[in-house]
Amino acid sequence: MPLGTLDRTPPPFFNQGPSALTKLIFCSALALFLMVADARFALMRPLRAGLATALYPVQWAVIEPIRLVLGGSAYFSSQASLQAKADAAQRLLVTQSVRAGQVEQLTLENTRLRQLLELRAQTTTPAQSAEVLYDAADPYTHKVVIDKGTSQGVVAGSPVLDGLGVLGQVTRAYPMVSEVTLLIDRDQAIPVLNTRTGARSVAYGDPASYGGQLELRFMAGNSDVQIGDVLTTSGVDGVYPLGLQVATIAKIERRADSAFARIYCTPVAQVAGPRHVLVLQPVAAQIPEMPPAPAPVVAPKKGAKK
Repeated sequence: MPLGTLDRTPPPFFNQGPSALTKLIFCSALALFLMVADARFALMRPLRAGLATALYPVQWAVIEPIRLVLGGSAYFSSQASLQAKADAAQRLLVTQSVRAGQVEQLTLENTRLRQLLELRAQTTTPAQSAEVLYDAADPYTHKVVIDKGTSQGVVAGSPVLDGLGVLGQVTRAYPMVSEVTLLIDRDQAIPVLNTRTGARSVAYGDPASYGGQLELRFMAGNSDVQIGDVLTTSGVDGVYPLGLQVATIAKIERRADSAFARIYCTPVAQVAGPRHVLVLQPVAAQIPEMPPAPAPVVAPKKGAKK
């Protein structure tokens, strides 16, 4: 058989389909399309809600053993181990120290709960209490997860308070839990009102500067601002009710080479390690819808037959 008549194409066994570059371009375009579609149209929100609901039993199963271990460690401490470590006087001192620590913790928790009750009595906005389960896993954000979700009436945008003032805002609500973004997060902003001057401004989260607090931006260098001024919610954003304490001004930097002053504020709420919080309903959700306007009455033209 002449060599020119042989088939030089590889057999089907070695046919690999599209090239690796074609697969890479297709997968990259698909991933970019899904990211843009999710950011603009929230296509993955039902999937996130379903995953959060499915993972809630796993989260509960992981957290509960830790609580049982922490709560039962003192119970399972045998008297024999205590006698091996110290004599009777030392055992009594250790026991008293543990009890004193528990009393201080209970006293602090009782004080915060009383503050929440007083704050709930002062506001007319519908509210419900919640407990912080854990901090968010992302180290570059300031978020916590609470034990109330959409099944309890929590919606995205709900203000979250502690016993002292505004703590943050619900940014994601799942059926069983919700994610709360604290005020000091870099992506968080809140309209505030200076109670001394009545001037309105916006406080932005500034975790990188001055110990992770808040910053009043775009304030003129000659603006009437003093250290110690109290900032409260202005109520113009349709989210936070009017008059809730937000922060106090801690530091003011006025520079000759800049038209704006750098104003740093200390949050009133306990943004570090909150335990019990109060979730309010957004103000915009409480405003009743306006009835449709009546149709205009057209006056009859002159000379028209009745």
